[in-house]
Amino acid sequence: MRIPAHSVCTAIRDDIVSGVYERGGRLTEELLARRYGVSRVPVREALRTLEAEGFVVTRRHAGACVAEPTAQEAADLLEMRLLLEPLGASRAAQRRTEAHLKVLRGLVRLGQERARQGHSDDLRSLGSWFHETLAQASGSPALTSTLIRLRHKIGWMYEVRGTRDPAECWAEHGAVVDAVVRGDGERARAVMALHTERAAAAHRLRFTAGAGGAERADRTARAEGVRNSQHPVNTSSLRS
Repeated sequence: MRIPAHSVCTAIRDDIVSGVYERGGRLTEELLARRYGVSRVPVREALRTLEAEGFVVTRRHAGACVAEPTAQEAADLLEMRLLLEPLGASRAAQRRTEAHLKVLRGLVRLGQERARQGHSDDLRSLGSWFHETLAQASGSPALTSTLIRLRHKIGWMYEVRGTRDPAECWAEHGAVVDAVVRGDGERARAVMALHTERAAAAHRLRFTAGAGGAERADRTARAEGVRNSQHPVNTSSLRS
């Protein structure tokens, strides 16, 4: 399938995240150009961008390869998300447009409907769409790009395990939107912080790495689990 040259970077990134290219695997310009139906020039530019983002590394005698992040690097990303997602929600409460609110409300309605009906297939993509829209509503291109890149990298490094009730998760999304609609930045920050903490506790590394990094990742998950057990979410109070 041929795609526009400007989409090559997104296409390669998506294929890395979905596991089409294994960690440490070589990424040759010729094969990538053939796969995506473009010349080697946009492929070369895409690889440079992906290297800056941390998805690709250049190795002597091997060229471009898929990066092999450590468990410590992965744990750092979860910690960054815990800090930046609430900031984005707070900014969105002050800077969102009516267009952002329309999309966010629609996503919450659809997500809550799918959750009630037990249709979980679409919930992950709807959740990603929700968080990316909320990030865009922050009115900060730098923060938006950072949050979106964090979500991509976390999705690449982690799998989500747990028994979180989808209806509860989307109730939290709804509470964030309620705060954003009211322009209540502190409320939006607090609700998103709790939501992000609970989500982090369900993440488990897709790969094994050095003991130090693995232990740190485990400590992060356990800490979030303890913190969440001490502060259970009451979705009715979230909407007060």
